[in-house]
Amino acid sequence: MFQIGDKVFYPMHGAGIIKAIEEREILGRTQDYYVIHIPLNNMSVMIPVESMEKSSVRSVLDRKTINDILFDFHHFESDCSLPWKERYKSNMEKLKSGDMSESAEIVRDLLHRNKEKSLNTSERQMLNQAQRNIISELSIVKGISEEEAAQLLKRKRTS
Repeated sequence: MFQIGDKVFYPMHGAGIIKAIEEREILGRTQDYYVIHIPLNNMSVMIPVESMEKSSVRSVLDRKTINDILFDFHHFESDCSLPWKERYKSNMEKLKSGDMSESAEIVRDLLHRNKEKSLNTSERQMLNQAQRNIISELSIVKGISEEEAAQLLKRKRTS
């Protein structure tokens, strides 16, 4: 499915690079694992090869798709009409999907909401996680630092 050196996105952890495919014995069972280095957290995770599909790990997006998502992020308005409980549930599902455009929607909507009324702790954490996911993928795909990727998100929206 993936090869050493492939750039992948792991929902809830961010973008990384497959550094190795190793055979390991855990609890008496031997199987192959992908070893993924996640630069944003400076951590490595191991995922069984046979569980990769269920884990929602995907290849990182191409530059054009990322640029389209950033354009939409900066140019479309937020829709925060849902009540808190429904909004939180919807945003959590988006975050777990690992879809960058959905993470961008979360960031856009929660930043807009934060201007109107400060976010509660749960939504602040969700905003931070969504921002980290986007930053990690931007930095890997564009070959830029995390700081530069964060600046791409902070640019003022223009009409």
